[in-house]
Amino acid sequence: MPIVRVALDIPLSTLFDYTVEEGVEVVMGQRVLVPFGKRQLVGVVMECVAKSDMDAARIKPLTQVMYDTAPLSSELLRLLNFCSDYYRFPIGQTVLPALPTKLRSTEPIVIKSLVVCRLSEAGRALDMSVFPRRKAVQRKLLEQLAIKSCTMMELKRISATAGAAVKAMLVEGWIEQYDEPTTRSTGHPVQTNVAARHTFDNAHTLTGEQQAAVDAVTRSSGYGCYLLHGITGSGKTEVYVHLMHHMLGQGGQVLLLVPEINLTPQLEQYFLSRFPDVPLTSLHSGLSEKARLENWRQAQSGAARLVLGTRLAVFAELPNLSLIIVDEEHDSSFKQQDGLRYSARDVAIFRASQRGVPVVLGSATPSLESYHNAKTGRYRMLKLSQRASATAQLPVVRCINIHQTTMHAGISENLLREIEARIASKEQSLVFINRRGYAPVLMCGGCGWLSDCKHCASKMVLHLKDQRLRCHHCGYQVRVPQTCPDCGNADLHPVGSGTQRVEEVLQERFPDARILRVDRDSTRNKRAWQSMREQIHANEVDILIGTQMLAKGHDFPELTLVGVLNPDSALYSSDFRAAEKLYAQLVQVSGRAGRAEKPGSVIIQTDFPDHPLYLALQAHDFDGFAASQLAERQMAGFPPYMFQAMLRAEGKIESEVYEYLGKARAAALALQHEVEVMGVVPSALARRANHVRAQLLIQANSRRGLQQFLRAWQGALDGLLQTKLRCALDIDPLEF
Repeated sequence: MPIVRVALDIPLSTLFDYTVEEGVEVVMGQRVLVPFGKRQLVGVVMECVAKSDMDAARIKPLTQVMYDTAPLSSELLRLLNFCSDYYRFPIGQTVLPALPTKLRSTEPIVIKSLVVCRLSEAGRALDMSVFPRRKAVQRKLLEQLAIKSCTMMELKRISATAGAAVKAMLVEGWIEQYDEPTTRSTGHPVQTNVAARHTFDNAHTLTGEQQAAVDAVTRSSGYGCYLLHGITGSGKTEVYVHLMHHMLGQGGQVLLLVPEINLTPQLEQYFLSRFPDVPLTSLHSGLSEKARLENWRQAQSGAARLVLGTRLAVFAELPNLSLIIVDEEHDSSFKQQDGLRYSARDVAIFRASQRGVPVVLGSATPSLESYHNAKTGRYRMLKLSQRASATAQLPVVRCINIHQTTMHAGISENLLREIEARIASKEQSLVFINRRGYAPVLMCGGCGWLSDCKHCASKMVLHLKDQRLRCHHCGYQVRVPQTCPDCGNADLHPVGSGTQRVEEVLQERFPDARILRVDRDSTRNKRAWQSMREQIHANEVDILIGTQMLAKGHDFPELTLVGVLNPDSALYSSDFRAAEKLYAQLVQVSGRAGRAEKPGSVIIQTDFPDHPLYLALQAHDFDGFAASQLAERQMAGFPPYMFQAMLRAEGKIESEVYEYLGKARAAALALQHEVEVMGVVPSALARRANHVRAQLLIQANSRRGLQQFLRAWQGALDGLLQTKLRCALDIDPLEF
């Protein structure tokens, strides 16, 4: 009987053999239901072989072959095999989590028809010039339906209240609905390699630099990795759009990866407006299980031509993939920090190479690894050194020495005066502080007690409105004590500032100003951020207070002032990437100011106004900053001149954690490979949720040398593994 080798979502680095009854057709990539111990598990067929090394009597038969969806392509299976091997992670726990949740269920997928809306004869006869203005949502939907028929999901992208509008238009008889079968459920993905015509809004004329970037990608053939290094406001998105237009015209699919879920709705709207009749779909963790499955299947069938997603979308099935774009390629959100610890940017580059298509990495502040690769010729550098709008200039950056000015609860008088001037001229200001809550810590003035978390090596943050102390690492919270728990003193006072305290100070100073706080606490409710964004664009906000949620990707035309509070902590961090991350963050948040014709201004409050990082920021000199950082890293032996792997361990008993890592280190040294084995050290957060955390770093001069060592070391690690510990091997780590 034929044998299939199946990947299962269990922590073992092996495939499992099962027999197939005669007459049952099974192909690679097919989902199957198999017996595993006393359970029935869903797996994916990775290989079909004639015989097995196992005793035939021990091999069990498949329970069921699942024909409800198309099998995974051999291309995707090769990609997942590469990730399993490179990141040293079990193949089954690599393959299955890459699929939508419903495809991992033992329940078969029920394929339902889509309800599609289209204009009726009465709707086509409507005179939109006299259509009532108060029915703005209906107008938008009718205009979209005049271009093409749409599903309810597509209409809800245009307006959150599309459901009510559709019901009203059905009553009026302007639209009609019909059922349409969804994407094919069996067989192979639909191939549509013929040139495809589509409507393209080409209202924007490219600058010379933008056109050169587009030409560089479109005139080359096959794989190429391009670093699109463009200053904030230089029009990187416009380059993306023209590249998409070219690839779509050739019948291809385009994958655009973005770092944040919060950016996907506005990007969806933008690309729908530029390509009104091109099927677009999104893939991110904010979708329901049902929506994620449907969107994934639209991509798998080739029906979705534009696929927009966060890091997990890099594993989407795309039969006609012709271009991958990674926006804000430097962003740490592209690195998964648990399970398969992959970098979506790096996987995207491998996937483009495997497929033989171009990949474009876009950023105003490229990661130093990507920048180094571009400088050494491994990638091709494409520069956008001017803002896209001729009237838009880069903001003027000033550093305020906080010891030489009057301070009001962490905000300088200089910044307050600038905010006041913006309010008077009906312009917007953004106060950026990357700490939510009221204050980072509560302190006793009598004995020096601090609000430590009893489960973590960190402080609990004061949330004054809720009268709570909260740990932002483990979630533990308590009510704010009336007196000191140690000495009984009532003199408890907040130390430092968070977004809530900044909001309070600004409300006292500007009682009539319209102030909006944007952080994880204020955007917790569904659609809260969408509503806030609409307020900002309608200029119904005078002062924005926000964390890094506001730092990237947003275009607020009336925003002309950015004030940055407390950025200095990164300057004396133990993380060698801290300066790079701070520079990128400050460039991103500075780029929110003066993107239209109004000039922008940035004020940074600091203890060190003459620090080289701030001087480079004021001169808008990324190249100079990058050169100095790369020189330091070369001297110190850090990436990109070295390649790293980190073995992390955590457990409830400290001695067990350090004993395990000590044995792992001894096993690494015994192999005598040409790698540098560091000592066992505590993690940056040495205790979290009552677990002691420590780590062991391995460095090598070449990626190949590191991988050869890791393959040899893996067997020793498997033999050492203890069930009481959580252990993980992190290749190319970002967190230290």
